Amino acid sequence: MLLTFLNTLATIISVISLLIVTYGVFVGFIAFLRNEIKRFNGTYSLNNIRELRTDFGSYLLLGLEFLIASDILKTVVDPTLDELAILGGVVIVRTILSVFLNKEIKELDQNERSKKTKA
Repeated sequence: MLLTFLNTLATIISVISLLIVTYGVFVGFIAFLRNEIKRFNGTYSLNNIRELRTDFGSYLLLGLEFLIASDILKTVVDPTLDELAILGGVVIVRTILSVFLNKEIKELDQNERSKKTKA
């Protein structure tokens, strides 16, 4: 009974992860289209693309966090080497994305601060 509940819970969390990433793709695509329309108006900015990437990366990281939670539950229910390998792979990908996303966010923040001090 408990194993069935944990499997169901893990599946629900996996679906939530998929929805978060899908929503992030949708939001990112809309923002990308808006930025590309600005090319025709002459108000295009490369900084907008960097902001879009960090926003999209945030959605990916949040989706991966939920996926890690789901994989932890699956590993508890069925602790096989395959499940552990999948969990390890997702954690590694999430960590790498987080490092680069944080670096990009810091660079954007520094750019915004330098713009404010020049103004």
